[in-house]
Parts: sequence; C-alpha cells; structure tokens
Amino acid sequence: MERFICIHGHFYQPPRENPWLEAVELQDSALPYHDWNERIAAECYAPNATARILDGDGRIERIVNNYSRISFNFGPTLLAWMQERAPDVLHAIVEADRVSRQIFSGHGSALAQAYNHMILPLANRRDKHTQVLWGIRDFEHRFGRMPEGMWLPETAADLESLDVLAELGIKFTILSPFQANRFRPFSGGEWEDVNGGHIDPTRPYLVRLPSGRSLAIFFYDGPVSKAIAFEQLLKDGPQFARRLTDAFDEKRGWDQLVNIATDGESYGHHHRYGDMALAYALQYVEANQLARLTNYGEYLEKHPPAHEVEIHQPSAWSCPHGVERWHSDCGCNSGGHAGWNQQWRQPLRGALDWLRDQLAPRYEAKARDFLKDPWAARDDYIAVIHDRSAENTARFFSRHATHELSDAEQVTALRLLEMQRHAMLMFTSCGWFFDELSGPETVQVIQYAGRAIQLANDLLDENLEPGFLNTLGFAKSNLREHRDGRDIYEKFVKPAIMTRETIGAHYAISSLFESYPEQARIYSFTVHQEDRQLFSAGQTRLALGRIRVAFEITRNSDVVTYAVLHMGEHNLNCGVRFDGEPEAYAALVNEARAAFEHADFAEIIRLMDRHFGGAHYSLKNLFRDEQRRVLNQILAATRDEIHNTYRLITDRCAPLMRFLADLHAPAPKVLEVAMELVLNAELRRQFESDSLDLERVRSLLAECEATKVALETDVLNYALKEHMDRLSDQFLKRPEDEALLQRLLSAADLIHSLPFEVNLWKPQNTYYGMIATSLSEMRQRALDGDETAKAWVEKFLMLGEQLGFLVERKTS
Repeated sequence: MERFICIHGHFYQPPRENPWLEAVELQDSALPYHDWNERIAAECYAPNATARILDGDGRIERIVNNYSRISFNFGPTLLAWMQERAPDVLHAIVEADRVSRQIFSGHGSALAQAYNHMILPLANRRDKHTQVLWGIRDFEHRFGRMPEGMWLPETAADLESLDVLAELGIKFTILSPFQANRFRPFSGGEWEDVNGGHIDPTRPYLVRLPSGRSLAIFFYDGPVSKAIAFEQLLKDGPQFARRLTDAFDEKRGWDQLVNIATDGESYGHHHRYGDMALAYALQYVEANQLARLTNYGEYLEKHPPAHEVEIHQPSAWSCPHGVERWHSDCGCNSGGHAGWNQQWRQPLRGALDWLRDQLAPRYEAKARDFLKDPWAARDDYIAVIHDRSAENTARFFSRHATHELSDAEQVTALRLLEMQRHAMLMFTSCGWFFDELSGPETVQVIQYAGRAIQLANDLLDENLEPGFLNTLGFAKSNLREHRDGRDIYEKFVKPAIMTRETIGAHYAISSLFESYPEQARIYSFTVHQEDRQLFSAGQTRLALGRIRVAFEITRNSDVVTYAVLHMGEHNLNCGVRFDGEPEAYAALVNEARAAFEHADFAEIIRLMDRHFGGAHYSLKNLFRDEQRRVLNQILAATRDEIHNTYRLITDRCAPLMRFLADLHAPAPKVLEVAMELVLNAELRRQFESDSLDLERVRSLLAECEATKVALETDVLNYALKEHMDRLSDQFLKRPEDEALLQRLLSAADLIHSLPFEVNLWKPQNTYYGMIATSLSEMRQRALDGDETAKAWVEKFLMLGEQLGFLVERKTS
C-alpha cells in the first residue's frame, strides 16, 4: 500500500467591485488596508506564495511557495482583481502551477472554478453552461492550459451541473463526503449506503450521468478538513502533519489518498500563521517520508476510479439541507444574532429569478439585430472581458456580428452583453450566505441587479424596476431601520446608480482639488477635457467646463457641461447637464464670468439653477476614495490646529502625567486623550516619512511608556510596515547603496524594541531573493579584497539577523 496526501485550498472572495466603476472602493471595515481584498491578500494570498519555514529557534530557514505543492483554485473575479491590484501575487500563483506540473507528472495543481460563484443547481441550464465555460476560459487565459478539474461554488452539485462539467471537458470535481448517497464497484453487486459522510474518501469515484457522460469525483476527508477550519489544527505544523497521516488506515489493502479541502483563507487569514503551518506540514511529511504529496490530476491518472457513486442532489458542503441556504430560511446562518431569521432569502431569490427571466427573451430579441447567435456571443464575451481593447473587440464582432456594425450599434451590442453579465453576477452565492438582507454581500448582488435594470431601461425603453421591487419588497430585514428589500434598494442601490451626469459631477468637483491632464482616466471612465475655465477670489473658486465622458466597458460617450462653486471648506455646489451645444456653454461662461468679477456669488447660484435645473451635487456625490481624499485635504488645516493646541497642553502637562503614573494615580481623562492623540500622531508621522528620525522615535516611545499612553498598534504597525516596504524596494533597485542598507538596518533594529509587532513580510522576501544575487556577488568582491564589499556583506548579514533569518556566516 502506497500513501498519498493532497491538500486543496479554495481561495475565493465575493466580487466587491462597484458595478458602475468596475473597482473596489474604500472599505473602512478593512482598515488599515484599503479594502478586504487587499487585506486578505496581505494576510493569506501573498504569504502562501512566500511561506516561511522556521528552525527550532524561530529563525527563517527557507521561504517556499505553498501553491506549488498543494491543489488549489482561485475565483476568477478574485484573479481579475489581483491582475490590477496584486500582480506579483498573481504571477507567483501562475508560476506555482507551472512548477507543480514538473513535480506531479505533468499535472498542474490549479483547478478552475465556475465563474462568479453562482449556486449552479439553482441556475438554469444556459447559465450553468456560461458559468462553467467562462470559468474554463478564464483559467486558460491565466494559466495557459485547459483545466483538468473544476471547483463548484460551495461544492453545490446536481446531475445537470455535473453533466455541464463533463460536456465541457472537465475530468473531475471535489465534493463533501456528506454529498455521497451510495456506491458500488464497477464489477457490479449491491449498492452500499454511505449516508452521513461514511464514504471512503481515500479513492476516486465515477458518477454516471443521464446523458451517457461521466465525471470523476473526489470526496474530501471530512474530519480532518473540519479540524483545520474549526479546531485550531493550524496552530502547530507537526500536529497538522500527524493528523493528516493518522487518516491512513492500514486495514485498507489499496493505495490511499488522504485529501482535504477547506477555504484557502484558513491558511493565514482565518488562522494567523496558517500559511507557515501548511509549509511546515508539507516539509515534515516529505522529510520524514510519511507519504507522497500529489494532486488530483496525477492521482486520477495513476489510480482511475473502480467504483461508481450516486450523490444527493442538489447538495452542498455548507448546508445540510441541500441548497436551501441560498433560497430559504433553512436554519443555516453565520450565528451570533439570536432572534433573527433568513426568511428574506426566498423573496430575494424570487426577485432575481423574475428579473433574469424578464431580461433573457428581451436580450435575445434585441441582440438578434446585431449578433448571429446572442447566447453563443454571451458565451464568448469572456474574451472581451479579458481584453477590452478596440482590436480585440473588433475580433469579437467579426466572429459574432450579423453585419458590419456601426459604432453606435457596437455600443448597443456591448451594453446588451453587459446587461447579461450583471444578470449573472447578481446570483453570486454570498448574497444569501450570511444573516441579514442589508449586509454588504447582499447589497452587492442587489446592486448588480440595479445595474442590469438600468441597462434594460436604456436599451429596451421599458422600466423593469417596479416589477422587481414588487417581489423584493417581500424580503424583510431583521433591522427595523432597513424595513425590507424595497427600502434597502432605495437606500443603497439607487444612490449608487451612476449616469453621465454623476460622472461629470465627480470630475468637476474633484478637479478643484487635483489637477487632471487633458485626458484623464477615472476608474472605468475616460474623460477628455474640451474646455475649462477657472476663476478664484480668496477661498472662493468657480470652475466651468465642457468634457467628453466615455465608459470604457461599453464605449458609450457623451458631452457634459459643468459648473462648480466652492466657497471654502465643505461649502460646495455643482451643476451638471448633458449638453451637445457649444453655444449654450459659451453663454454660461460669459454670464458666470461677469457675476464672479462682481463677487456676486448669489447670482452665480441663481445662474446655476437656470442652466442646470434643480439637480445639484456636492461632496456627498464624490466616489468614496476621492471623497475621503478631498475631505482629508479640507480637514488638514483643522487637524493641524487641533494637534498643535493639544501639543501645547501635553508639553505643559507631561511632567504631571509622569508623576501621576509613578503614583499609579488616575490621570484626568482629558489629559489622557490629549497625550494619546499627540504621541500617536507624531509616531505615525515619523513612520510615514521617508526619513526616520530614530532618536525622535525612541524619545516618543519612552514618553508613551512613562505616561502609560495606549498605542494605536494597528495604525502604527501598518505605517511602519509601509516605511519598511518602501526602503526594501529602494534597496532592491540600488543594492550597492551602503547608506540605504544602513537605514534599513537601523530601522530593523528599532523594530525589535517596539512594544508591538511589525509585518516584515516584504523586506524579508526582498532579503531572501538578494541572498542568491547581491550577497553572492558582494562576497566574491570581498574575497578579491574589496574593503567596501566586506563592510557591505557584514551589514547585510546583520540585517538578515534583524529580519529574523538563520544567517550563514562564512569564515573564508
């Protein structure tokens, strides 16, 4: 009997992009990171690409890429985010799949995933097909090969979903042992009941489908997988390895595969240092020859199924009631909210199903004017999503257009296809997974529906919103202030809906606080400035302009005229109109100039009312990131004034605070607040600066300790992490810069004296990479008698020790 181990990580985040901007906006709940994708990438996705293996003293011996030795899948929408925001992590993931093919007999470790995590058993056949096809095409686009296996969202399966996988060339998928119903050998005999998770997970099975096709199924080891997710197994790497090997059974007379599957975020995000536990366990298994590491594709080739299986359908890994969690109040929830219910799930599902079924025939009828086969074009639209260049879009239309389309016809066809894309995005599973209708994941899917409705209204001259809200209104929130789905739509979806006017207003307002080039890119919009007039008088500024706004996704463009009056601080009024007439704009400029020259600001506001009607925009209408940036700019002077006032108080009262601390007597709350604000702010400024004043930092830290000031550890950790990241980037570009090396060494030395931990992930990665390049070169130069190189080598080794490495010092 030979023993094999395969560890699968399902890496996924729900799409968080604003449906109109095609970008993830600032999420305060993820602070100090910009958003949850960025935070989880820093805590999990990146660390698993460069996982540390420590020696017995906690020093770094090696840095390894976990992905190359496990099985994994990443959600396509998450990889699309990585391509823009974390390309180095995406590169490491793709490289790991390439390396895994060398390790595992030509079989890559990466699996595909149905595109946007739709629960396939609840989808119609057409959407099943597109979701699986888009998942395959996205995989091919990123990994350069056809996937052998596919992860089903929530492992949700029925025979039709499995048949779509088989039809499109997928060889296997992974399911929960609780999804197995019964099995029997190919040789025949009675079916054996394995309900309750009792199927043997150490071998693959074959499910025979009504179409005559078949698909291999791996059932993961339930107890070990559960221990990783919920029983703190990742706190100890050797214990993790032993738990894996304990799952082998000597009574079995055949080769055995212990395979586990969990959310990949377990390895670092849900469980801190889980990435290191995984790396150590993999090394421990191999070093001690406890089993052979493999992946599903390799194991399937060498151990084809000898048993057929029947599954419960529909079924999933995170709901014991089939797939009820995604359309009914089945009792499954994330917990912690006694008295809440999830009765909202059914009307939410009903509203979205109704909208899908309303859109489909209208899409087909309208699209036939432009596309030979509207549904084949939708299937192929993933090629445009991957590359929206004019050349690639032209190739798409050459394959699918009924005739040579005009620019306006291409815009209409692209908008129809976008309508269908959002009609699938609105079924992302996370919208039903959690407890509350007004939660961010559920609001996100309703926003996708809002975008589909907006496109339908524009394209079909038919308002589907009332019918949609009639059903959505039956979804009741657990929170009184949010009432129901209709109320949530009015609060969180309608204000988010963007038009050419809202894009114009954002540009107009933000242009007062930053300079735009003649052609600027704002998220997925391109803005071309045709004319701009700016008038200033003290704190008051008036900007007027005429711009062309183009949406890069659909290539639709419009001319917009704007006027914005800023009278200091947050007092701002903006008007925008859709306007193609240069004469009307010229009249506005002349009238506004005359009023401004006479400082008649009341007349300017009346002019704006006449030219732009009753629609006014303010700082509230800025997109969230720009809004925060502008507010910080406006508040900078106020913040500095408050800081300086508090600084005077703390300078005068610092001796008193020390005296009170020595007596263990409570300080007045107002003094505690002042000291905490000032000292944390000054430390943060030091860490955010390009040049660290080490003496000043140590003085501030001593003051904090003496006065018992609580440090804002999360904020300070992040600020110093960013400082170290910048230094390490500079050092990588200029490795011979000894002064820069000294700055890194001094900063690393400081970190050891801090009362909080600092994330040194990037400097450590940079250092580890330079060992084989810069250090080797400098050592050779030192051996040749270069005294400068000798000093560099000594400082570099000292830096390694400060960064936590096991440093090898050569005597000759």
